[in-house]
Amino acid sequence: MAGKRGSRTSKARPAGKPVVIVESPAKAKTINKILGSGFVVKACMGHVRDLPQRAFGIDVDRDFEPTYRTIKGKQRVIAELLAATRSAPEVYLAPDPDREGEAIAWHLREALGLPEAKTRRVTFNEITRRGVLDAFKTPGTLSMNRVNAQQARRLLDRIVGYKLSPLLRMKVGRGLSAGRVQSVAVRLIVEREREIRAFKSEEHWSITAKLDKDGAVFTAALVKLDGREIGLLGDSTQKRPLIPVGNETLAKSLVEELRRAPYEVLEVRKKERLDPPPPPFTTSLLQQQASIQLQYSASRTMRIAQQLYEGVKIGAEGAVGLITYMRTDSFRVAAEALGEVRAFIAGEFGAPYVPEKPVFRAARKGAQEAHEAIRPSGVRRRPEELRRYLTGDQFQLYRLTWRRFVASQMKPARFLLTEAGIRAGRAEFSARGRELKFDGFTRLTGHALREGEQILPPLEAGDRPELLDLLPRRHFTEPPPRFTEASLVKALEHHGIGRPSTYAMILSTIQDRGYVRDEEGRLHPTELGTLVNDKLVKHFDTLVNTRFTSAMEKDLDRIENGERPWVDVLREFYTSFAADLVKATQEMEDEKGQEVPGKTCEKCAKPMLVRWNKHGGFLGCSGYPGCRGTQPLPGGATPGASCELCRAPMIARSGRLGRFLGCTRYPDCKGTRSLPRGGRRLKIPGDYKEDCDKCGKPMRIRRGRRGGYIACSAYPACKNTKRFPRDWSGPPDEGRSSEAAE
Repeated sequence: MAGKRGSRTSKARPAGKPVVIVESPAKAKTINKILGSGFVVKACMGHVRDLPQRAFGIDVDRDFEPTYRTIKGKQRVIAELLAATRSAPEVYLAPDPDREGEAIAWHLREALGLPEAKTRRVTFNEITRRGVLDAFKTPGTLSMNRVNAQQARRLLDRIVGYKLSPLLRMKVGRGLSAGRVQSVAVRLIVEREREIRAFKSEEHWSITAKLDKDGAVFTAALVKLDGREIGLLGDSTQKRPLIPVGNETLAKSLVEELRRAPYEVLEVRKKERLDPPPPPFTTSLLQQQASIQLQYSASRTMRIAQQLYEGVKIGAEGAVGLITYMRTDSFRVAAEALGEVRAFIAGEFGAPYVPEKPVFRAARKGAQEAHEAIRPSGVRRRPEELRRYLTGDQFQLYRLTWRRFVASQMKPARFLLTEAGIRAGRAEFSARGRELKFDGFTRLTGHALREGEQILPPLEAGDRPELLDLLPRRHFTEPPPRFTEASLVKALEHHGIGRPSTYAMILSTIQDRGYVRDEEGRLHPTELGTLVNDKLVKHFDTLVNTRFTSAMEKDLDRIENGERPWVDVLREFYTSFAADLVKATQEMEDEKGQEVPGKTCEKCAKPMLVRWNKHGGFLGCSGYPGCRGTQPLPGGATPGASCELCRAPMIARSGRLGRFLGCTRYPDCKGTRSLPRGGRRLKIPGDYKEDCDKCGKPMRIRRGRRGGYIACSAYPACKNTKRFPRDWSGPPDEGRSSEAAE
């Protein structure tokens, strides 16, 4: 018996393989290829636990103790991970290298009951062979400071959303919600709209002289009259006294006077100026430039960047991560990458284009310097060489990132600036020239000509150029522009609102809630957004302002750095917020239930009342819920739209289910037509390609009773679906590869 017992112990059960857990199947494929058969790589599909969906989930009286629940649909994922990790000697938690990634890793450890002894935390800025293997050489442990910083953000957002949203539903309308950061973004847009509407335009004139010097034609602008500078009335930005050329009569009189005057060069000033290369991309800069150059929304940019980071199949090489981590506010670049790009520039453009030392940018205040800037994981992977492996979107964004990074380490462009002062009677003109002497980084990016840019002929004091013509031009002062997604991201970053991982979500949320709409690339507040904003500003001004939100971001940074306990931050916030909430509940004006004279319900003849929901305002029966009759609010005729039943003009109306086109002869004619987003049709990219974030199978374009959508090709095994991206909408007459009605 003893012998048998000894024999059994000598044949110990073999330990399983180490398990690596990442967020997505695409990332798992890339890392699995790098690590090989010695590891098991699994995907957790993002967060596995969160606060309960239909309960507050925070015990305010017990130091804000949260209650976490397994997210609906994630039980199967957790079961698979439990089975995989049970016999594993080590479990490597490898979500993204930011606060949210740290929180995902912590929730995984808690949900799987992993002992600390066999739990490792690995992070990599780039999913390349070098980046992944280096990370596994020096695994770390979970940072509870980072977890607590993310947990504090999540609890703050839950407190604000869970307490403010019911108040809005009670005072304004069903289905409305508020958010701690999103409400500040809406406020910026509403206040900009009011600036635009309050703006009063002023007329002013400029006068340009067209001159000739020995056959070379150049222009000069009027800058002084009687020794005083030309400017606009009320221009408080100028310290010196200004006079305006404010009307056509004065401009024409001045032109006639100056036509008779001789022109003489008073002085010529020359100086060289260096135009430094732009920095490599941070998240906000990537979103801004993708919006400006490629017309991509922030969410589209981040979706494509995620694909490039997690890995794209490059021929026989397999899946390769092409860019570094794309959620960052740092300009830092790894020493190895600097050496690689400097060698590349020398070989591609020559030694004159390589700076003597690598170009370093000063760290931004509050930036996460443990991260790097966004750059190609291998600079020798030229975009054109990878084009056949990438979708059109992936190629465009990779080329944008690649060029920006290479240019950021090239020498500055050098310009010769020339300015000549020219006298004509009692007036003085200024002729300015700009000549490129060394192209530097513009050798790669191209040299964009500025408006009116010219190269001046050789000029010296005493020269008398010939006047060819005087060109008066009328101008009007313009209001500040409406925000685009790019400029709003820039404003949010400037005010310290949000972080790289939140910009795209902020933009999506405020539009999905119906508070903001995108028209031709400009963000307009809706009537509902303005109404909700005004109520929040009146009763929660401390909460929905840029200073408070920026200060809260700094407090979250302090939690991450171990400088403040997260419970103290929440307690300090909640004390003031709870008092404002009680007061607002009593004092906030009720917008529901206003009767509209002459409007009665078609179903029961009771008076109709103004109602609000996330689609906007509409008329609802006062007999609700017994009667659910609704009518649209009055609207204006829509140009070019006619009723298919009676050919009368159509009106854009708002109803309980959103905006639509209705016949102007209503109720005699009840013709209606759907109004696609922004009155536009969908433009679906012909090379659209995306993998399901739940199972990794390809996503497909589908059409159903309610319009088009994106669905997993593995249906019915996987029922993952999503709406079309907002920036797939295009004008009806625009060329398109395929279309779908929303």
